[in-house]
Amino acid sequence: MPACPRKRRKQIIHRRTRTTDHKVGNIIGMAEAAEAHSIVIAGGGICGLATALALHRKGIASLVLEKSRSLRADGAGIGVHANGWRVLEQLGVAADLRDTAHLITVYHDVWKQGDKISREKVPVRTELRCLNRKDLIEALAKDIPAGTIRFGCRIAAVDADPAGGHGAVLTMADGTTIKAKVLIGCEGTYSVVAKYLGLSPVRTIPRPVLRGFTWYPHGHSFDNEFLRLRVGDFFIGRLTITDNLVHFFITMPKPPTDVSTKDLKQVRDHALKEMRDVQCPAEIIDIVRDSDPESLNFVTEFWYRPPWEVVLGSFQKGTVTVAGDAMHAMGPFIGQGGSAGLEDAVVLARSLARAVGDADGVGKGAAPARREKMVGEAIGEYIRERRPRVALLSLESFIMGTLLVRSPSPVTKLACVAVLVLLGSKSLRHAYYDCGRL
Repeated sequence: MPACPRKRRKQIIHRRTRTTDHKVGNIIGMAEAAEAHSIVIAGGGICGLATALALHRKGIASLVLEKSRSLRADGAGIGVHANGWRVLEQLGVAADLRDTAHLITVYHDVWKQGDKISREKVPVRTELRCLNRKDLIEALAKDIPAGTIRFGCRIAAVDADPAGGHGAVLTMADGTTIKAKVLIGCEGTYSVVAKYLGLSPVRTIPRPVLRGFTWYPHGHSFDNEFLRLRVGDFFIGRLTITDNLVHFFITMPKPPTDVSTKDLKQVRDHALKEMRDVQCPAEIIDIVRDSDPESLNFVTEFWYRPPWEVVLGSFQKGTVTVAGDAMHAMGPFIGQGGSAGLEDAVVLARSLARAVGDADGVGKGAAPARREKMVGEAIGEYIRERRPRVALLSLESFIMGTLLVRSPSPVTKLACVAVLVLLGSKSLRHAYYDCGRL
């Protein structure tokens, strides 16, 4: 005889409760058996390594969990403005990196429409260099103590500490668990830590970009400039790195449909054909044609977190927070994504070091809850300092992307230009920022 509705409801509730209790029990059991660390950094990209190095400079150990099997050096070149160089100086790696890249002294803008060509050269009044991303990653990693970076570690889930602490329990893809008293999510745009904090997924702008390096064994004849060329629906950039190395990017109107996007040589050949069709200058064609196939990198979209989410988003839960793209992913339109992540690293390490010092001052016998509260307050201080800065960067990048990619109406375009004037975009006001000493 079937159970009565009331009895069936009790059975269902009992089963659900038992399932929930079983899940909680599993988490508690895993937490009890979990490997434990004071500070865990999720992600071993630019921001994650910079954070680990900044903490190391302050005498604080951390564990970096990186999903790749080795250091991630994809992405070709990365422009670093003066604000980023100030951070690299604080981290102690600026001098070596300056030896790898020449100073860029001029923005050279070229707009080609049919037979008409307009040119404008504007001097760069702050320090700007284009780094090989591989050089930057290796410079950050080499001074981090051995054993700090653990490769091949993909985080499957983040749960609250069932013991009632402010930290978190990380479940890895292989089923192992790690307990973190402090967790910093630096895993980029699809951050598991950001999801745990309740942040919305990043947005995307469909826009294919091919990037790479071209090596000139006998030297090239280009000036130390950032050439920005618009021809047809293409937006092309060329940045000199050294007398022998040039970085380029090609923003295409749409992704290729007749070739595999995984075969980067085919993607390059497709881009070359379309560039010839719109009569792209021969010197640009040559750069792309002669590029190192191993250096090519292709993406089909830009990722960004809207500025209003940066203003309103929750970046903290207890002693769990985010930094870099996990916090403020922005398109490449103002060239500040990487440098902003470097700034995050210094400010966060400085705040945590102050909290650790204060906690040591109250004595080793201080209650763990009090020490956790101090660390939580330090993370809150970090977020309060960083939010206005990254909100303005996100706004400027969002508006610049609207102008370059979305083809806005005349009214929207006028409003965007007005906001950029207020933000000091043309004068590169964002590059004069100083996040302070470590």
